[in-house]
Amino acid sequence: MKRKITTAISILLIIASMFITGCGSKAATGQPNKSIKKYTISTDATYAPFEFEKDNKYVGIDIDLLNEISKLEGFEYELKPMDFKGIIPALTSNQIDGAIAGITITDERKQALDFSDGYFESGLSLVVSKDNNSIKSVDDLMGKKVAIKKGTAGATFAEENKDKYKLSIKYFDDTPSMFQEVVNGNADATFEDYPVIAYEVSVDPNSKLKIAVDKIYKAYYGFTVKKGSNKELIDMFNDGLKKLKDNGEYDKIVKKYIK
Repeated sequence: MKRKITTAISILLIIASMFITGCGSKAATGQPNKSIKKYTISTDATYAPFEFEKDNKYVGIDIDLLNEISKLEGFEYELKPMDFKGIIPALTSNQIDGAIAGITITDERKQALDFSDGYFESGLSLVVSKDNNSIKSVDDLMGKKVAIKKGTAGATFAEENKDKYKLSIKYFDDTPSMFQEVVNGNADATFEDYPVIAYEVSVDPNSKLKIAVDKIYKAYYGFTVKKGSNKELIDMFNDGLKKLKDNGEYDKIVKKYIK
């Protein structure tokens, strides 16, 4: 009889031990998985259709791509919107891990940054007010005033051609202010990436802007990190991008914003 009681007690102790162990495992799994790395990734939140704020949320081609790629590749991120001009300095000073903000891949930027594969073909457009019929080519910019956003491909083009076309340059921190300068007649023209201005004109029937030259040259956008750091993040972005293109999700994301 004692043996039976002892055996029963032993079984109960084993079951209790298993239960306690199980509870401990469950509690542990309830905690964040420390094996999943979290990155701080910046964007420019005033750059529709790639990133912009709508209904108190950040949306756009870049944001949707980043969301889907992070799910596919198993990493987390904190989105940190900032002025475009501050993104590259933030990368090079290790304030952020990566950035996706319609950043054109250039040889100059490659000196300080590592880029992913190009995820979108862009191009620099010459933009004027809707009633401006005197500027139809880059050569028509001779002696004109241009509005540009700091740190952009448009700014680089204007600065490199300032002497050639005798340009007067006025700088802005964001795209809407730059556009408004042209609309108000305080600048004769501006330079903007083709998909951005094409989106602006298409979604706003009252837009007072038009494209004078579609693509002065072609270029590609890339996801970027500080040169020599976060290689695993670039690799995951490239891998996830390829998967999205292969399964058709990439085209769905782009068509959601650009018809």
